[in-house]
Amino acid sequence: MSVDVVIPAFNEESSLPLVLAAIPRPPVRRVVVADNNSTDTTAEVARAGGAMVVFEPRPGYGAACLRALSHLRENDPPEIVVFLDGDYSDHPEELPAVIAPIVAGEADVVIGSRTLGRREAGALLPQARMGNFVACTLIRLLYGHRYTDLGPFRAARWNAFERLAMEDQDFGWTAELQVKALRHGMRVVEVPVSYRKRVGVSKITGTLKGTFLAGYKILLTVFRHSFGTVSSKRGKSR
Repeated sequence: MSVDVVIPAFNEESSLPLVLAAIPRPPVRRVVVADNNSTDTTAEVARAGGAMVVFEPRPGYGAACLRALSHLRENDPPEIVVFLDGDYSDHPEELPAVIAPIVAGEADVVIGSRTLGRREAGALLPQARMGNFVACTLIRLLYGHRYTDLGPFRAARWNAFERLAMEDQDFGWTAELQVKALRHGMRVVEVPVSYRKRVGVSKITGTLKGTFLAGYKILLTVFRHSFGTVSSKRGKSR
């Protein structure tokens, strides 16, 4: 199955070469880096590392992802799309394990769970752990599905992903994907992934303002999509 990777990036010139070098090819066919208004050499190092670069001037994680997906949609979309962060906190070499449930026909969407996997000490900040706990608890109460993480390392079958009609342009992107997958009755599976301290300082959980805005938007997203009937056809953690 064809596999393409999307990496939203803002000022990741130091970490991006490490991420790109660790992505296994095969199975990955293409890597698209969405440069989200970087003021450093993110675009140049991305091209040097063999990635295609698209530019998204609107600030926001979701906006960058949407721009990269638009590019793939217009240029031979893959059968599987994978999302990775550009800060080298994820372990790209674990990508085969993340897509394995999709390749095996067992899942439509796979979430890489940092909670179930191995974490370097200090990699997942206390505010991130608390935000994850609150959001996942709320999803369980509203949707009846147990997630353990809203981690950035995730994969989806392209045809299934297109049905989600993603809209969020900033902090609510990850939550939107996970609750919409439930609303559409998709088979959702979690797999354990490793996590390490990022290169540089987080633009979200590294600041009080970023933490507050992200938490507010994630909870708002979970609530907003909770209206209506959720199918009982779901996956499980692995």
